[in-house]
Amino acid sequence: MNAPLRRVGVVVMILFGLLFANLNWIQAYKADEYRNSDYNGRVQVAEYERKRGNIEVGGTAFALSKETDGELKFQRTYPGGAMYAHVLGYKPVNLGDTGIERLENDFLAGTSDQLIANRIKDMFTGDQTGGGNVLLTLSKRAQETAYKQLNDNQVGAKRGAAIAIDPRTGAVQALVSMPSFDPNPLASHDTNEATAEYNKLDKDKDRPLANRALGEVLPPGSTFKIVVAAAALENGVGQQTEIPAGSSYTPPTSGQPIRNAAPGICPEAQVTLREAVTESCNTGFAQLGVRLGADKIKEKARAFGFEQDDLSVGETGEKGGLPVAASRTGEMTAPGGGTDPAALAQSSIGQRDVRMTPLQGALIAATVANDGSQMRPYLVKQLLGPDRTTVYDPAKPRELRQPISSQVAGDLRDMMVNVVKEGTGRKAAIDGYTVGGKTGTAQSGPNTPDHGWFIGFALDKNGTPVSAVCVELEQAGSGGSAEAARIAGRIMAAAIAEGR
Repeated sequence: MNAPLRRVGVVVMILFGLLFANLNWIQAYKADEYRNSDYNGRVQVAEYERKRGNIEVGGTAFALSKETDGELKFQRTYPGGAMYAHVLGYKPVNLGDTGIERLENDFLAGTSDQLIANRIKDMFTGDQTGGGNVLLTLSKRAQETAYKQLNDNQVGAKRGAAIAIDPRTGAVQALVSMPSFDPNPLASHDTNEATAEYNKLDKDKDRPLANRALGEVLPPGSTFKIVVAAAALENGVGQQTEIPAGSSYTPPTSGQPIRNAAPGICPEAQVTLREAVTESCNTGFAQLGVRLGADKIKEKARAFGFEQDDLSVGETGEKGGLPVAASRTGEMTAPGGGTDPAALAQSSIGQRDVRMTPLQGALIAATVANDGSQMRPYLVKQLLGPDRTTVYDPAKPRELRQPISSQVAGDLRDMMVNVVKEGTGRKAAIDGYTVGGKTGTAQSGPNTPDHGWFIGFALDKNGTPVSAVCVELEQAGSGGSAEAARIAGRIMAAAIAEGR
């Protein structure tokens, strides 16, 4: 064989080798990905042969499947419409599924290993047993209240979020993002209609598809003062310790003064920590933050859950869930390195580069209410087989971390209760219950209205925590934090009423 033919033969052998390697790569490593792809039409048709299980809240199905006469034998429908959209997600034909529909897809579809007995039985009977049912932790009353109160808020905010959790367990009682969307058109068997609806929602400037309760962060304003107060309590400051305050404070190296929201707020040269929390004293907390230093504040924020990149909300176990954006404190440093007092002062009142999710706000309030123990948040309460027998009871509620001691939690609880009794959070009060909280007003930009925040908790007559909440109203302007407090009180009252 001459040299040119040998070279051709070698090239051909190499090409066959590469083709063989690629075939094995696809079969051995990529098979599951391609088989389960949202865009695999054959798999989709087969999946609609079996009736998909329900997703239920309080005994009512808010995601269910109805029989059709088409090639796809079952139509996914959502009777709750926009009210549950950011929790349930949607199960489309030609788009990626989201929410609990995606998280529990195998169980709902009946293909989970937990339902293998049903599939084995079907092989002998020829039946197509339906998928399993997913029961959520949500309170119907709390969810409905959160949705209606957010959308009918009295300050005209168009965007925002609310989330409530049980401080003792981490069970999510309500989760709403505003604006929401109707998932029914996205599950249409008319793929052109579904795609057109998705594109319309995706291009909406208010981004209704975004889950603001879990997936987006904003400056938290004065709600972050609870973190700073916790750091102070752990470093020699008590409720009655006097700290510098005043009507204005200009940090070293900065010509920009920090002022209080109104002239009547802590104009004295010194106020107690309790007074600073109750009145939401910016000048007091700015100076307190500079005194404590960036390391102590950042350390305490991390203890509460800031900077956590792997938090998700699903089941109580290790299984993944709905993704949660990481809350951040920012650097608090000067451009050349070292602490920047101006950045630290602004950060200590929840501005500068501090960013927080509503979930993180609810976890802070829940931790204070639950004697310093922060529980892992979860949404899935129980999995039931097609015949309604229990397949999976979630693991017992698990502690996520212990950010503060019982003593510090008690001091923070007292001060937050005073905020609702005598301070900026009066509108969150609930008859017959002890309510604590902290309002927050955060600048959103030089020419845009401020964000309004409230984090809080409710205790029953025995001092047992029954609900913790965070409400955020984006660019709500004047009165936004007071309105957030009012809505938070309504949500917690609804959760309490359903739990009785």
